[in-house]
Amino acid sequence: MDDKVAKADFKMQKIISQKRIKSVEDRRVGSEIFDRQTLKTLYKLANQDYLRVLNGAISTGKEANVLKGIRDDDSIVAVKIYRIATSDFRKMQYYIQGDPRFNFKLGNKRRLINSWVNKEFRNLKRAKEANVNVPEPMVAMNNVLILEFIGDDIGNPAQTVKNQNPQDVDGFLDKLLVEIKKFVKDAHLVHGDLSTFNILNKDEKPVIIDVSQSVVSDHTIANELLERDIKTIANEFKKMGSSKSFEDIKEFLGFKSLDFPY
Repeated sequence: MDDKVAKADFKMQKIISQKRIKSVEDRRVGSEIFDRQTLKTLYKLANQDYLRVLNGAISTGKEANVLKGIRDDDSIVAVKIYRIATSDFRKMQYYIQGDPRFNFKLGNKRRLINSWVNKEFRNLKRAKEANVNVPEPMVAMNNVLILEFIGDDIGNPAQTVKNQNPQDVDGFLDKLLVEIKKFVKDAHLVHGDLSTFNILNKDEKPVIIDVSQSVVSDHTIANELLERDIKTIANEFKKMGSSKSFEDIKEFLGFKSLDFPY
């Protein structure tokens, strides 16, 4: 083991020791997250002052875990780590093929994941430049993405709309549609997996997250994904009591058909 890996292992063991490992399952997931390559990546990010320590989980998914990170100035960041062992490579290929920003052989799984993380970083940056309410991306390196923490000043993360319904459903939906319109019209992106699972409720304002699968407007599947996003939002908010229909949302977004309008 070289010195850098040894230091990374030591640093990560110190990080992990701060968290209670409650079960064999927790230990298994931990070993999947913190493989050798991820340890080296986290060590590099720490050396570049993006991260001092990891401090608890924000969310756990099939393909990625989001952890709270603390920087040297004690500010909180979100650290999204994609797991090589459990990622859905077929899904990644479906969304990344045809994107003019990426051109490589798809057989290399690690390279595919690294490109997937870079894709999320670039989509967030593009959306942020279009003034869409998304987390500010800070850095992407290999399978790790560091981005703005969405939550309160003491480290409590904002909840998804799925877990925390808005108090004024139609009012919240109106705000969300403004963000979607900017996402589509100004950033020229389609989310592709928009639902109440990946919209945060931050002080009754929507924050769109999880944009790794988002595609550019001239992608061959853009229209298909746009239609699916709108139908999903219409159905999920209707269950929460919204009075807005699919047609209402389509009209608000400003297009008469589901052909990409911008």
